[in-house]
Amino acid sequence: MIDSTGPVWDAIVGLSRFAALAAMAELNCAEHLASGPMDVAQLAKACDAHEPSLARVLRELETVGVVRAVAPGTYELTEEGHTLRDGVPGSMRSALRMAAENGYWYAMGNLAQTVRDGRSAFIARFGPLYGYFQERPEAARLFNEYMAIRAAPLEAAVATAYDFTGVKTLVDVAGGTGHLLAAVLDRHPGMRGVLFDIAHVVEKARESLSARGLGDRCEFASGDFFESVPAGGDVYLLASVIHNWSDEASLRILANVRKAAAGRARVLLLEMVLPDDATPHIGKDLDMRMLALTDGGMERTLSEHTRLLGEAGFTLSRVLPLPAGASLIEALPR
Repeated sequence: MIDSTGPVWDAIVGLSRFAALAAMAELNCAEHLASGPMDVAQLAKACDAHEPSLARVLRELETVGVVRAVAPGTYELTEEGHTLRDGVPGSMRSALRMAAENGYWYAMGNLAQTVRDGRSAFIARFGPLYGYFQERPEAARLFNEYMAIRAAPLEAAVATAYDFTGVKTLVDVAGGTGHLLAAVLDRHPGMRGVLFDIAHVVEKARESLSARGLGDRCEFASGDFFESVPAGGDVYLLASVIHNWSDEASLRILANVRKAAAGRARVLLLEMVLPDDATPHIGKDLDMRMLALTDGGMERTLSEHTRLLGEAGFTLSRVLPLPAGASLIEALPR
C-alpha cells in the first residue's frame, strides 16, 4: 500500500502543486485577482485561458493556500497569493517561471542521467548555461529577474553584517552589474570600489553604478578570473562565484586572488555553507540544481570551504550567517 503521508509521497504530489503554481505565475492570474475576487469565467478571459482547465488549477491552488473561494466558482487572492505578483515584497513569480522554464525542467528531469554519467545532461544537450541564455533572451530575462530578487536582501545584509572599517578599496570579482558593490559603497562613503568582470558586463556595471552616483568612486576592469584579477584591494569579494565551479577551477580562481591580495588583504565569499551532518538546509536543495545545470559546480560544507581555501593559501577565519540560508565567509592570507 502506498504511504500517502510520507516524504516520498509529498515530493511526488509536490510536483503537481508546483505545476499549478507555475501555470498561475505564467498566466499572471495573481495580477488580475489583485483588485478583488473574480469568477473563473472572468479570470479565464482576462488570462486568455481555457475556463474548465483554469477551474481545475484554481481548485488545486486553493489547497495550496494561494487563492480562496468566496463563492462557488469565485476566487480571491490570499496573502500568500500576492507573492505570485511582480513588483511586490517577497515576489516569487520570476522564481516560479524560471523553475518551470523548459531547459530547467529538462535538467532536473534528467538528473539520473547526470548522476550516471558524472556530467550535466543539460550541458550535454544545450551547452553551458550562460550560452543557453545568450540564445534564449526570454529565459535570460527570467533568470536575471530571479537573481535580482534573490540577491536584494543579501546586498543589504552584506553591507551591514560585515565590519568594513578601514577598508579603502573593495574589489568585487565577477561583480556583475554592481548591485552588491553599490550597497556596500552607499553605506561606506570613504571606500572605493573596483568592479571586475568580462567586458560586456563591465559596461553595464559602469552604467548602473554611474546612474546611482557612484561612478566616480569606482574603477572598472575587464578580464578572465582564470588568468588574473586586479591587484591592490584591501578586501576581495566573490559573491556566488565559487559555487559555479569544480574544486580544480575554483582553486585557479582563488589562487589568482591570492596573488593579487597583497599583505593582509581579506577575502569574502558569499556562498551557502552546508552542514556537515544530516541537518536540513536549503543549500542541499540548491546543490541539486548545481549538479543538474553545471559541470562541477556545487554548494559546499564548512569543511569543504576550509579545505579549498587552505589549498589556495588562505585560512578561513569566520562565517557570518545571512538571510536565505547564505553565509559570508571571511578568509585571510597565510
